[in-house]
Order: sequence, then C-alpha cells, then structure tokens
Amino acid sequence: MKSKTSPSRVEPANVDLSVRLGPLTLRNPVLTASGTFGYGPEYAELVDLEQLGAIVVKGICLKPTRGNPTPRTYEVASGLLNAIGLQNPGVDGFIRDYLPFLRKFSTPVIVNIWGHTIEEYAEVARRFSGVEGIAALEINVSCPNIKEGSKLFGTDLDAFRRVLDACRAATRLPLIPKLAPNVADIGAFARAAEDAGADAISLINSVPGMAVDIETRRPRLANITGGLTGPAIRPIAVKLVWEAARATRLPIIGMGGIMEAAHAAEFLIVGATAVAVGTASFAEPRTAARVVEGLRDYLARHGLASVRALIGTLQR
Repeated sequence: MKSKTSPSRVEPANVDLSVRLGPLTLRNPVLTASGTFGYGPEYAELVDLEQLGAIVVKGICLKPTRGNPTPRTYEVASGLLNAIGLQNPGVDGFIRDYLPFLRKFSTPVIVNIWGHTIEEYAEVARRFSGVEGIAALEINVSCPNIKEGSKLFGTDLDAFRRVLDACRAATRLPLIPKLAPNVADIGAFARAAEDAGADAISLINSVPGMAVDIETRRPRLANITGGLTGPAIRPIAVKLVWEAARATRLPIIGMGGIMEAAHAAEFLIVGATAVAVGTASFAEPRTAARVVEGLRDYLARHGLASVRALIGTLQR
C-alpha cells in the first residue's frame, strides 16, 4: 500500500500572494471591508496600511450624510447588528479631507459608493472618475430606490442592471458591485454584473436582522432593523460565494465573518480571488494584517507557492 505523499514545504517568504481583480494587481488578497475601516487615518496608527492588499473605504454618496440616530449598533451572539445609516462626508469632503492622506501609500484605494437614485449613483461615479489615488469603485446596491417605493437596488434585478449600466457609462474606473445576500438567486446577479461590464464582484453585504429588548419591548436599534455581520454569517457568505463563482467568470471578493486566515482560506477554496476583513477589525484592528501572514504560512505548509493555486480548489 502506497503511503500518502506529503506536500513539499515552501518557505513562507517565497509564497506569492499577489492576485488580479480585473485590471488591478494587488500585493495580496486581503482587503478591508467597507464601513469597518473608516477612511484609513482611523487605523493608520494601529495597522501598517502597506501590508494590505487594498483599502476599501466607508460608503460615499453625493452630499454629506449624518446617518441614523443612536443606538446604531448592538452586539449579538457571534456578530454585530448595526444600522449606521451610511454616514459620510460626501464626494467633495472625502476628496478634500481624506484622499490626500491615502495618496501617501502604495496600497490601492477602492471607494464604496451609493445613492438613492440611479442618477445619483452615476453622478458619484462620474465625480470620482479620473481623480488621482482612486483605484476602483465598489458599488453598494443595498440602498433604497426612493423613486420606486424604496425597494433595494440590490434585490431588484432590473434596478441592479440599470445602476451598473449608468455607472459604467459614467466612468472608466473598475467597477465592483457589492451583492446583497437576501436574494433568491445570487448567480443571476453575478451574471448581470458580468453582462453590465463590471470588473469584479464583492459579497456578501450584511444580512438583514433585528433584536428586541424584552424588558422595554423596544428594538435594540433606533432604526428598528439593521444588518448582521460577523462570524454568525460566515457559512451563509461561503455558500453564496461558492454559488456566485459557479455563475460568473468575474473575480470575487468574498467577505462575511472572517476572523483569521483559516476563514479566508475557506472563501478562496470555494472560488473567491480575494477576501475582505470587516467586523473583526473592531475587536482587533490588526486582523487583516494577521490574515495576510496566516495565509502565507498556510500556503507554505501545504506546499503552494502561490495563493492563486488555492483559488477554486474545492474537492467534491
């Protein structure tokens, strides 16, 4: 009986972590998730920003937005329920107050954008087009379409297509729509993104949820409902990334509850090209950097000289 051959070990220093997201080449596949890393300066004294694959900043819309009233967050078992309300300084405020700082680093900056109308999405994309220091736009479609009964752009396939078409017409920057988890067929949205000229997709956004204080019988969040993030949603996210990878040739940024390198490896194995660390950064700001090093060690231990050799290798 033949013994099982162990993989030859690769030195961690020799592991190639670089990946491509459409036209972007990243030094490693670990990004920060929008809404969990501020605009960069908030974490710069705690994390070496040059260690990250890319920085995805908090969502930006056309004009400054104050967000929702407090309480905005509530910790639940294995996760965080939040309804921040996409508070942000607007396009001009971000370019004036934050982008000069981010330009000091070689790490690509991906700006998450959103709007209440298709025209607003397109205008934000147009305003960022050609601005130095912006590598790509992540399109947050989990926003209400105020012109059409407040239905979310990310759950209406036709509205989703129209948002992407409008943004694609407005800019030559790489576009990365961020897919919502609460849809019947994630593959249909992945294919629609590819058809609309997206360069990659990211998923998943937070899972809708709610919590109640049973003593006061009031919701835990002022907004009543919010989005659930953290370890509790990771199995949902892994499954949806796997389904999306089977439906499209676009590179995928997988996210949802990544706390360590082993979690990131799960997403890569099911087909993600890159991953984003979100809620974990609140508890341990250096999580993303530690995931980078952990992935390097994991790949070396398994005899893989490149992270690309791990992508899409799920065994059936």
